[in-house]
Amino acid sequence: MARIITKQLAENIATKLGAVRKSKKGRAHELCTIFHNNQMVARFGIRHGSEKDKGHDHIPGQIHVGPHDAKLLATCEHTQQWWIQQMQEKGVIPREPQTEE
Repeated sequence: MARIITKQLAENIATKLGAVRKSKKGRAHELCTIFHNNQMVARFGIRHGSEKDKGHDHIPGQIHVGPHDAKLLATCEHTQQWWIQQMQEKGVIPREPQTEE
């Protein structure tokens, strides 16, 4: 079965969402934490190693989207703003107060 989220796509997602990335010696994963307005919204790991086809299919659930949308996020079909809007609609991130002009 082909993996939907490869290591490269996982790295693309981390970069697009502005994840804070931490890697500790001896750990099998690099830990990526996504913040919005100084609140943690999501956290996932990216496996170390050269096996680029190793699956990272755990990531969609950890960033609160389906596999198809996660792949679209990684391949630039969806933007960071799209993701934030999805998180607001799902109640993961509070909606921004509307300002009147």
